[in-house]
Amino acid sequence: MALSIKFNSPVILTFALICSVVFFLNKFVLGELMPFFMINPSLNWGNPFSIITLFTHIIGHANLEHLMGNLTFILLLGPIIEEKYGSTKLLTMIFITAFVTGLVNILFFHTGLMGASGIVFMLILLVSFTNVRSGEIPVTFILVGILFIGKELLQSVEVNQIAESAHIIGGVCGSFFGFKRA
Repeated sequence: MALSIKFNSPVILTFALICSVVFFLNKFVLGELMPFFMINPSLNWGNPFSIITLFTHIIGHANLEHLMGNLTFILLLGPIIEEKYGSTKLLTMIFITAFVTGLVNILFFHTGLMGASGIVFMLILLVSFTNVRSGEIPVTFILVGILFIGKELLQSVEVNQIAESAHIIGGVCGSFFGFKRA
């Protein structure tokens, strides 16, 4: 029996590749690329490149640990979601989550934002809906939601470089998509 390698999850694999290429290319150009892949504390609504960061901030990562942590979860959970909902719906969910996370951050928090953590938490909450039947709320969703929201709320009072709000918004988006059945 011959085994072959299959590009099984095109959206997730392409996203992971883009994040990795941008990260390492940014190292090569000494940080000059990252401003296109992060939201600044104040968005310049008159600058198209600034507005595009409402979507592209999910591609930029601060360091290798940040990138590897996000990609681990994305590569673990993403193919499950892509198989269940399809590539087009997953890509749409990623874009919506990126936009909502970026917009809420700009409107309410006025902090910088970068990384795919919101996408990770969207996938975490959304994956708990994979075996749901009509009219049911999975216990796994309830438990993951409680643990996830609780952890993020506890961490939000700490002084750190983590945007817990992006995690929570990503989880809310994933919950919405799960209830809506994408």
